[in-house]
Amino acid sequence: MFSQTLAVTMINLRSIPQRWALSLATIFSIALVVAVLLGFLAMANGFRATLSSTGSDDVAVMLRGGSQAELNSGLSRDDQRIVAEAPGIARDAAGEPIVSGELYVIVDGIKRSSRTEANLPLRGVGPLAATLRADYQIVEGRAFEPGSNELVVGQSVQREFSGFDLGQVIRLGTNEWVVVGVFSTGGSVFESEIWADIGTIQNLYQRGTAIQSIRARMTSADAIEGLEAFIENEPRLNLDVTNEAEYYADQAGGTSDLIMFLGWPLAIAMAIGALAGAWNTMYSSVDTRMKEIATLRAIGFAGSSAAIGTMVESMILAVIGGLVGAVAVFLIFDGISASTLGGGFTQVVFSFAVTADAIINGIVLALIIGFAGSIFPAIRAARIPLLAVHRA
Repeated sequence: MFSQTLAVTMINLRSIPQRWALSLATIFSIALVVAVLLGFLAMANGFRATLSSTGSDDVAVMLRGGSQAELNSGLSRDDQRIVAEAPGIARDAAGEPIVSGELYVIVDGIKRSSRTEANLPLRGVGPLAATLRADYQIVEGRAFEPGSNELVVGQSVQREFSGFDLGQVIRLGTNEWVVVGVFSTGGSVFESEIWADIGTIQNLYQRGTAIQSIRARMTSADAIEGLEAFIENEPRLNLDVTNEAEYYADQAGGTSDLIMFLGWPLAIAMAIGALAGAWNTMYSSVDTRMKEIATLRAIGFAGSSAAIGTMVESMILAVIGGLVGAVAVFLIFDGISASTLGGGFTQVVFSFAVTADAIINGIVLALIIGFAGSIFPAIRAARIPLLAVHRA
């Protein structure tokens, strides 16, 4: 049985040049399906990786109770002062609690690629904000001066949006700012932000002394439980507490799920078209080799050998198409920079990531198309009458 199947398969493969146009169309259509799927997977994986790599387990993020994001949170300086006295808060060399009250404002930026407007987060921060971000460093220029209209921008903002070159004056809303520095945080979501002095932003945007979030360095990751208990028992506070890593992981989930919700249905819809192409190719393969198959049947080959050989040919074409699509996406998209809306309705800059799991998913989809597209042609091959050789 194995020898017969191998013989039929080799005959099938040697006959592909006779049907090169249909075979090439099948490979191309399957490659296109896999490329579309991998493109969406690379987008979702890159976005998820950017947000999931953001934050630390020993940094607590506090928002107003019931708030899902900084935009709809509102806190006061009194909240920050009370939190600073909570147990488990780490202190710096001078014995001061490492706590940062921050303000989050949306401004408009112009994308370099499309020249269209997009939301960007302008974060008002104090002197301790940098110590709460892992790998934070100024890579160009300097930090802003407190009380001034100076900005420092993340590397991702400078790369994706125009107007944020070092030393440039930019208008955000009704206010003019000077870009005095560029910072890096190792590729995390913080690089998609613009930072300025919190006091200046409070004055320019008429926020009084309000803040929207509080970050605190804890003595350990487990110390956050003690902070939660303190806040729960403090009647003056109405705060939700989570560690920073979980906060950004939750934000990544919604957007990456949306990307996948769009990607899979589109890939499946295109797969149906590729399936029709595979059917045509394999029916043509069977019709072209009807004389050979009938001859093999006449000398004792089983019909199942012809069927299996047809299916193997289809799946080999599918694998080739899948590999072509995967290689194309990897070469074109892997590492390319893009931006999309994050949980705060502002642009998050990230890089596409074509992972091994995504490539496996693409090849599996190609094999499914190849298998489904070969079933009916394989049945036809198995049922070719022995007298077909004489009619041919």
